[in-house]
Amino acid sequence: MRYPVITMLFGALVFAATLPRIAAADMLISEAEAKLPQAADSGIATRGITRGPGIEVLSPAQGAENVKSPLALKVKFVARNNVAIDPASVKLTYIRTPAVDLTERVKPFLTKDGIDMAKADVPPGKHLLRIDVKDADGRTASSTFTLSVGQ
Repeated sequence: MRYPVITMLFGALVFAATLPRIAAADMLISEAEAKLPQAADSGIATRGITRGPGIEVLSPAQGAENVKSPLALKVKFVARNNVAIDPASVKLTYIRTPAVDLTERVKPFLTKDGIDMAKADVPPGKHLLRIDVKDADGRTASSTFTLSVGQ
């Protein structure tokens, strides 16, 4: 070859451009969405005992303040009465005015057991989210939680 340095640099550039994003975080909430006005009400009416699935937010821990972004978002779905969770029914909503549907952003991290998003990028602030899920019998469950993200 006549220009081995140029060939090596070009090869290195192509290699770097084709590497997967190893350390990059996945956006959960954008800066623009965080600037939307807060909603007056989360829209969940609580009722008595339900036979629907359970929802447990494992990470960040409830009440955790000033969590650093990117953060681990881990939610566990609990099947009840031996009825499987329907992953297609899961909906994650950012409670703002207007509400922001975040479902498509968590789909790659969604299973019948829950959501496991290792690096969720969330801007600083307090963010109220709602998860809705159904089981195979159509019984529903909803849960709200707050992400308190620091600088």
